[in-house]
Amino acid sequence: MAVDLLLGLQWGDEGKGKIVDVLTSNYNIIARFQGGPNAGHTLVFNGMKHVLHTIPSGIFHENAKNLVGNGVVIDPVIFKKELDKLDSQGVDYKKSLIISRKAHLILPTHRLLDAASEASKGKAKIGSTLKGIGPTYMDKTGRNGIRVGDLEMEKWKQKYRNLANKHQSMISFYDVDLQYDLEELESEFFEAVKILKSLEFIDSEEYLHQAEKANKSVLAEGAQGSLLDIDFGTYPFVTSSNTTAAGACTGLGISPGSVQEVFGIFKAYTTRVGSGPFPTELFDENGKTMASVGCEFGATTGRPRRCGWLDLVALRYACQVNGVTQLMMMKADVLSGFKTLKICTSYNYKGEVIEHLPYNIESENVEPIYTEFEGWSEDLTAMEKDSSLPISLINYIEFLENELKIPIKIVSVGPDPVSYTHLRAHETEADLVCRLLLEK
Repeated sequence: MAVDLLLGLQWGDEGKGKIVDVLTSNYNIIARFQGGPNAGHTLVFNGMKHVLHTIPSGIFHENAKNLVGNGVVIDPVIFKKELDKLDSQGVDYKKSLIISRKAHLILPTHRLLDAASEASKGKAKIGSTLKGIGPTYMDKTGRNGIRVGDLEMEKWKQKYRNLANKHQSMISFYDVDLQYDLEELESEFFEAVKILKSLEFIDSEEYLHQAEKANKSVLAEGAQGSLLDIDFGTYPFVTSSNTTAAGACTGLGISPGSVQEVFGIFKAYTTRVGSGPFPTELFDENGKTMASVGCEFGATTGRPRRCGWLDLVALRYACQVNGVTQLMMMKADVLSGFKTLKICTSYNYKGEVIEHLPYNIESENVEPIYTEFEGWSEDLTAMEKDSSLPISLINYIEFLENELKIPIKIVSVGPDPVSYTHLRAHETEADLVCRLLLEK
């Protein structure tokens, strides 16, 4: 079995869903390995926008199996809403969607705990999506959680009741005025569980073991971004799971030796949703333009994304942690029209110039050092042939490849799956050739 990984290298929202959709035809299985409905993968094709939160991004391809792995946390209510949308679009997901029995469930009281905890932090809040992700992973590591496989057991509702009662006691410890109707929330939850139980539950590690014996190909799909990893991200402003390559092994039950290619996705600039340090954040017209042109609003929360120049220090770090073998740069078209572009190539960290990501990148410790580049004015979304590529964009790409020592194989030039360029493998910058792919 060949397992390739597809990961975000920034603070999420890099455009992973689009690339998964483009690559799906090359794989037998698309597998989500971590995160939950706090993620939002946006796909645009046939003039329609599709947002997936928990379901793997290959669900629109008839020949691909879509696996929700054991490392994922599932909210049955949100999951049902995703399924309802697929139903309305005529997608026959029951034959292609499979769920690991070891995936944990998000309960209504997990969401309430999340809201109470975040509200109690005041100005110190971490920017949670309030989807109950953190409390669910806390129950997982605390060995209290309810898993998908429990739904097949006779006494699962009693297990649910015990945990929900515990959560209500915990909520009362927070000094916040949280109004809720648990009976109403539970009614919706139990109805959604019925739909979830109509799907196929599997022992996913065994399923993937058999797939390996059958020489099947797997694309492991991560959610959020590497800089939100619970261990290697900008803690505590991170998510509750391992978003890096290591998380694919624990989130699917595959061995490190099975992994071949590691596709790293990044934007041509940088964005972040919620709280946390952001060295290259822009508060001027450039930042506003990026947000406006790039439609930078969270697919899950709708919150506006903070925008800034590309941070090469952070990107280099993410490539190292993940062992990235190929890079894919998204939203190059958003930078069209900027007379001058900047890339943060190093930090002034407490008076010392460094090129690695330090322990703390809060603004009082870090000042970005920039290298400037000539921008381009061409509308990249209108490109139809190789010669349309502006030389300034080629220079931008060459600089990044030279610094990172990793080839940039795809450059996105628009929201549709057909709007991207392919950079063929090359040994020197002089050999760089761009070719617009007009088909997936």
